[in-house]
Amino acid sequence: MRTADARERATSRELLAMLRAEASERHRRSAVRLGIPEAESIGVPVPVIHRIARSVERSNSLARELWATGVHEARLLAALVFDPATLSPGEASALLADVQSWDLCDHLCNTLFLRIEGYRSLIRLWSDAEPTYTKRAAFALMASSATHERALLEEAVRDYLELIERHSDDPRLHVKKAVSWALREVGQRDLASRDRAAEVAERLASAAGQPRAWVGRDALRDLERMRFVEGKRRLVVVRG
Repeated sequence: MRTADARERATSRELLAMLRAEASERHRRSAVRLGIPEAESIGVPVPVIHRIARSVERSNSLARELWATGVHEARLLAALVFDPATLSPGEASALLADVQSWDLCDHLCNTLFLRIEGYRSLIRLWSDAEPTYTKRAAFALMASSATHERALLEEAVRDYLELIERHSDDPRLHVKKAVSWALREVGQRDLASRDRAAEVAERLASAAGQPRAWVGRDALRDLERMRFVEGKRRLVVVRG
């Protein structure tokens, strides 16, 4: 195991070498099939990236160097190395401008952006953005917030549902999938949230526009199966 001093001495070159040592062509081909840009991927499983990250002290300068390599897995690692306490909203938006795949977008939201103080302002800002993965990030971050923030205020839930309904007309696959995901995660918080999310989904499912109807139907498939289970913090989707 690395000591704290050893972690401090890690360089982007050393970390990139560690990633390349763990890479495989089989995993790279699998990642490409999932939509990861072929030219940027070297083929390292995400659990391995998390393991490497645990041996590295958080450092924005080191994370920026990893990000600047353009290597997909180095950017996944950078998301775990950035210090969310000192990352500015402007830098978060700048990172998204480089994103070219849904998995890097979601990884940033789940592991980094959710930990930025005041992240909810980014959700509203990015929901109005035009680039695909910046707009997806608004709803991926919303989904992460609905999943992990136990004390999410009622005002936030209301805002989330309003933004979901307003932006459910985006026809891009990676955007409308994230909108549906956010709606389902909001609904899975508790029975009252499920009922409110289902009301939104039903309105969307009966809407004239194809993207809205798709989002509504997609979310309803899970919302209609969500049940309270004793001992579970969130509702459970019951299949069959």
